[in-house]
Amino acid sequence: MKRVVVGLSGGVDSSVAAYLLQQQGYEVIGLFMKNWHDDSVTISNECPWLEDSNDALLVAEKLGIPFQTVDLSEQYRERIVDYMFNEYEKGRTPNPDVLCNREIKFDIFLKMALDLGADFVATGHYCQKTISEQNGKLTYHLRAGADNNKDQSYFLCQLSQEQLSKALFPIGALTKPEVRAIAGESGLITAEKRDSQGLCFIGKVRLPEFLQQKLQPREGLIYEVDRNHPVYHQKNEFPDQESTLRAKSKPISYTPEMGRVVGKHQGAHYFTNGQRKGLNVGGTTEPLFIIATDVHQNAIYTGRGNTHPGLFRTALAININEVHWVREDLRLQPGQSMKVQARIRYRQPLQEATLHMFADTMYVEFNSAQSAITPGQFVAWYDEDELLGSGVIAS
Repeated sequence: MKRVVVGLSGGVDSSVAAYLLQQQGYEVIGLFMKNWHDDSVTISNECPWLEDSNDALLVAEKLGIPFQTVDLSEQYRERIVDYMFNEYEKGRTPNPDVLCNREIKFDIFLKMALDLGADFVATGHYCQKTISEQNGKLTYHLRAGADNNKDQSYFLCQLSQEQLSKALFPIGALTKPEVRAIAGESGLITAEKRDSQGLCFIGKVRLPEFLQQKLQPREGLIYEVDRNHPVYHQKNEFPDQESTLRAKSKPISYTPEMGRVVGKHQGAHYFTNGQRKGLNVGGTTEPLFIIATDVHQNAIYTGRGNTHPGLFRTALAININEVHWVREDLRLQPGQSMKVQARIRYRQPLQEATLHMFADTMYVEFNSAQSAITPGQFVAWYDEDELLGSGVIAS
């Protein structure tokens, strides 16, 4: 009998994952990860980990499976929270959900499971895994979940073939209503429990308040740049494809002279591209959207309306050391290109794009302009429903 360690989060998805694996004949062990209780950042009261842990225990008791809680808060702080603070300080916007899967669930947690003699780890992600064989070598394919509204393959875009080989996603072929129905029919306490809102240490806390625990407020100015500014109408010719892509992916360098002062803020590092809420600037005919932040000059640049040209670009760049292939066998070499579908954020519909590989940079060129391309976030590329790879957006 194969042994599976399930990451029981106290939610309905992981509960049903454990139930289904048990029905399929696996020996199931439930582990709850306690990822955060550091009082140096005052969010402990906002994180319902105790309630979640109790719910996970009740699910394990209902299923009659072994259960224990593991404290990964120190590793979580080092690998996720400290990284987040550092990225925001640099003016980049990290994605903690992607990092948590790569660094915690499918690294530290996976190793703990293997130490318990597990053959696999399982989670409640809405994604699917298939396996193919060629010349005696197995290839693991990460595919979108069957529920288009819940597909979470994007959050697993940094997994490796080794990690995928040990992963099971029992609910990936189900829709959310089907998962809740199974939980109800099985008498699981989590059947009607509402979904968690992202990672617990952000869930109920406004991000600026969280960041202010480590990043000190600095008053600065908010500028509005007119959509008819000449910078948006420049046309340049470049000698080769690489130079053209470099120019397309390079954000505009704004200066105060390009706009007018419309307000003040408490720190450019608290804000991100495309953001509308939190600026507290009124009196405009259309809402203001952030088109750029400058953490060195502590300035925020905005544009009026969600069609402002400062929001859009047709390409982005990834440093070569931050390009990751789930499908290592498809890795591009310098000079090669590949047509794909890509997304730059969770839930974004897949966009037609082309990957262009060069010696030190890979560019993702989109068929249509993309809004709010944000350094520090992940771009993931697909072939239809299969996630092939991802990278951290450099610019």
